[in-house]
Amino acid sequence: MPNIILLDVSLSMARPLPPTDGGEEYQRRHLAQHGITSLLDYMATHSRLEFTSLAVFSSLWELKVPFTRDYNELKNGLLKLDLYDKTKLEVALAEVKSTMIEEWSSTTPCQLVLVTDGRSGVGQGSLRHMLENPKASKDRVLPIPFPFPCKIQVMLICNQNEAMQCGALNLYQKLIDVNGAGGSIHLPEGALSLKSVQQMFMKFAEGTFAPFYGTLHCGHLKSDIQLSPTPEMYTKSNDFEVISMTISSDLELCGFMDIADICSPPIISRHLVLPTAAKDVNLKGAEEEDTVDEGKTPSFCVLLHGSLKVENMVALAQLGPHWYGMLYSWADSKKKSNLMLSIFEPGDAAISWLGKFSMLGPCADFDGNPYGDEDTKTPFPVRPAEKRSYAQNSVVWVKASGLQADIQKILRQARKLPDKQQAFYKELNRLRKAALTISFYELLEGVAAMLERECTLLPGTAHPDAALQLTHATKELRLSIERDITHNITPLQTNFTAKD
Repeated sequence: MPNIILLDVSLSMARPLPPTDGGEEYQRRHLAQHGITSLLDYMATHSRLEFTSLAVFSSLWELKVPFTRDYNELKNGLLKLDLYDKTKLEVALAEVKSTMIEEWSSTTPCQLVLVTDGRSGVGQGSLRHMLENPKASKDRVLPIPFPFPCKIQVMLICNQNEAMQCGALNLYQKLIDVNGAGGSIHLPEGALSLKSVQQMFMKFAEGTFAPFYGTLHCGHLKSDIQLSPTPEMYTKSNDFEVISMTISSDLELCGFMDIADICSPPIISRHLVLPTAAKDVNLKGAEEEDTVDEGKTPSFCVLLHGSLKVENMVALAQLGPHWYGMLYSWADSKKKSNLMLSIFEPGDAAISWLGKFSMLGPCADFDGNPYGDEDTKTPFPVRPAEKRSYAQNSVVWVKASGLQADIQKILRQARKLPDKQQAFYKELNRLRKAALTISFYELLEGVAAMLERECTLLPGTAHPDAALQLTHATKELRLSIERDITHNITPLQTNFTAKD
């Protein structure tokens, strides 16, 4: 899960703390830097695979360190900070939104760690103004709620009395509620000091970035593993109860099946499975790392990964009572692959076409071959003959970005005619059918006008067939309103051939 550390560098962060016992005088920004450094040290030890970035804000925004796994680079960027003017959180949240969409996607969950002194700012752009004026305008787009799942963790560099006096607790809690993806507010316990701020950050780190250690069992074989990122507690609200479940530390393999049988099932999260080094416990109870070279130590986890990769199979694992997942080999490049765990929704029938997991068994338990003989070739389990709705390539425009992406795809292929003629008409018919389904006739007229403009902007070196196809597509698109929805726009038959 990507993490964005957003640090307030407004003038209020320069407020000094009263010196204690003639010691050194600290500013609130010094406490914030010390706390963030402690957080980064913890993540470097226990969550080395997490991508983290560092950004600062006042009335403007600046990305100090882009997403990286180099925690030394993050700590060096933390030392090179200057103070600026007033606090404008709305600007910073808008930049967080655009940065996340650009670097990752609108479906990747992330976590925002907002470090501030509790001062919400005044006037336009402040937190209070943003929450009290939630309506967008031509010159203003409200950054929250984020279009991607994002937890907001607010780390306040102030004591509880000060936070209540300036109304920070209510304002930041409302910010978390409006975003709707969860989060919490963290306050130092006791007097404001380097120690109390460090304890606040460490408490947050231990609750959020604590690694998950467990044991993978398969018969008499077992292997100590670590899951990255750490699986979160599953919570679901039903009509009369709230179900909360956590993954057991003992993962038991139930069996193996072909990848073709399980296909791409619905999952709630994916995790990298890493074997952990064996440890010895001496008589005093202290743990010492094994001095044996890890590369020469047999590991069931490595054996399982290699077997699944070669045999093109997945392993079904039980994560808890009535909760399952699957282990498989996943390659992020042509040369490197990893052992992954995908977690299903809790329940014995999380995958509809497999039925209940408790009813699955080995082939030896059946009288005949469950996969069918050479004549029938019937797969097992047998899937329903009808095509399921979620398997169809349907078009859903929930947000403006989805519609814009579909139109841009058509325009990109229009500029590459006649080479991309087949793809152009395929995407054009796909958009046309979706628009007619919801009676969005204005979209058809708008796309036709765009194609007309593309035709006029064709360079002199363009193939003659490009102009003819664009003119034909424009005409057919405008006539589509009066035609059946099942009608498809076909390419214009010409005597031209594409250039060599």
